[in-house]
Amino acid sequence: MKKRLVSILIIVAMTTFLAVGCKKDEGLTKITLNEVAHSIFYAPMYVAFEEGYFEEEGLKVTLVNGLGADKTMTAVLSGEAEIGFMGAEASIYVYNEGADDYVVNFAQLTQRAGNFLVSRNLGEEFKWENVKGKTVIGGRKGGMPEMVFEYILKKQGMNPATDLTIVQNIDFGLTSQAFAAGQGDYTIEFEPQATALELEGTGKVVASLGVESGKVPYTAFSAKKSYIEKNPKVIEGFTNALQKGMNYVDTHTPEEIAKVIQPQFAETDSEKLVKIVTRYYEQDTWKDNLIFEEDSMKLLQDILDMAGELTDRVPYEDIVTKEFAEKAAGK
Repeated sequence: MKKRLVSILIIVAMTTFLAVGCKKDEGLTKITLNEVAHSIFYAPMYVAFEEGYFEEEGLKVTLVNGLGADKTMTAVLSGEAEIGFMGAEASIYVYNEGADDYVVNFAQLTQRAGNFLVSRNLGEEFKWENVKGKTVIGGRKGGMPEMVFEYILKKQGMNPATDLTIVQNIDFGLTSQAFAAGQGDYTIEFEPQATALELEGTGKVVASLGVESGKVPYTAFSAKKSYIEKNPKVIEGFTNALQKGMNYVDTHTPEEIAKVIQPQFAETDSEKLVKIVTRYYEQDTWKDNLIFEEDSMKLLQDILDMAGELTDRVPYEDIVTKEFAEKAAGK
């Protein structure tokens, strides 16, 4: 992961495209948001899109799926996107690589992991010791899904390197296909893939990584330090819109939330969508505000340290600003 981020910084240094401001469109400020993945896990953000909250704040936001934190970070650093939505670990890696115009997190969306452990054994009575000696399709090294999984294994007294085999060479988004084709005893999946494997009769969800790991700052919105300094009103309006989405999710049922975000997931039928939203809703996935607290950053760096991915501790105040989230929450 670190070598990959060195390459990212080199690419950014060579690029001639730099975001120096915002474009206007019919009175709205145009910006691009690059998301790490398009997932029901991020429901409050899609509520903000579907309910027109960004437009209410004077913004026209174009959403792009980055298909991975490294690609999302590249888009933000190169200026292809003004704002990135990804795991905050990526901002730590960039900071530690010595970037001058590093990325600052200004809003935290999820407070639990959003993936699930799926077993091939449909009748399994699951205990964590069951994974010993087995093969699990995991995530890429240095990414939050994999690090949270290893964090849970260590909490359960297991050594991720010796007590089981973790497959890490399958591209994000293809793991469920590999599992369905017969690879692995278990796989770690986001929704809707976890539920799809259940409905196909290929696997059974046996554990929530979000429940097992406890509250973890899993995903956050970030932008380059220079962009935030030059465009505070954009960041303020963007955060306000997100908070409206958080408020909606906090005060509505899973059925109502699913109905609002359905256009974002046209390929998922309404019954399945409600089931998935309910699963996330009941495990307290989303914060009620967007404030990225210092204790959360400490926990994140503890997880990175345990995974052997942290070269140096990063000062909280350098890569997190609470200003916009606190104002949006009325604090």
